[in-house]
Amino acid sequence: MLALLASHGESAAANEKASSIVLVHGAFVDGSGWKAVYDLLSQDGYEVLVAQHATATLEGDMAAVTSVIDAAKFPVLLVGHSYGGMIISQAGVNPKVKSLVYVAAYAPETGESVAKLAQVAAQPGESRAPLLPPRDGYRMVDPAKFPAAFAADVPQSTTRFMAASQVPWGLAAVQAEVREVAWKVKPTAYLVATQDRMIPPSVQRMMAKRSGARTIELASSHAVMLSHPREVAAFIETADVAVSPNP
Repeated sequence: MLALLASHGESAAANEKASSIVLVHGAFVDGSGWKAVYDLLSQDGYEVLVAQHATATLEGDMAAVTSVIDAAKFPVLLVGHSYGGMIISQAGVNPKVKSLVYVAAYAPETGESVAKLAQVAAQPGESRAPLLPPRDGYRMVDPAKFPAAFAADVPQSTTRFMAASQVPWGLAAVQAEVREVAWKVKPTAYLVATQDRMIPPSVQRMMAKRSGARTIELASSHAVMLSHPREVAAFIETADVAVSPNP
């Protein structure tokens, strides 16, 4: 029995990767949406940490994510979905972060905010988030339109709950401008969701191109980590291989 336990321990140690992955969620949701991706990456030997931030202010969210980065055991691949891209763009300047991965996410230029990026012209036929008017300093997606807009390729039993359990998005976070962006100095990868109805795919392509990101496209809704977790996990792992030195 002791020999078996030792063998299992050696196998687990051999499978351990020398990178940590920090997953950063976007607006209207929390970190639980990363669960399937978390499971896959963990099974492949990564330390995977999931940030939980309030999406009330960009400064507060960056502080929360920075605390997770600081807790990581290894150099960090910082992964952001949607509004999470705003957070990782500036939090990624942390010297512990070795690479950025955007998943259907905002990848701002210095001085840009979500509000400014929302003014970028979309292509004919593309859609933007069906947001309700601001209330008490926060924004929400119209619950009736949430399933089709956010996650059309996810079971409705899931998307109806997501619509009912939305996390309000602070106007302070929407309007905040990033002061510096890590993609200018660190390797960057971008996954474009071509069926996205929250952030137009053409805007995603523009942000990916100007950031010099290694880019792939996937026929998915905005909630790509829910509908295509294996592809997302594989993309993140490929980003790690691209920046890790050869043994």
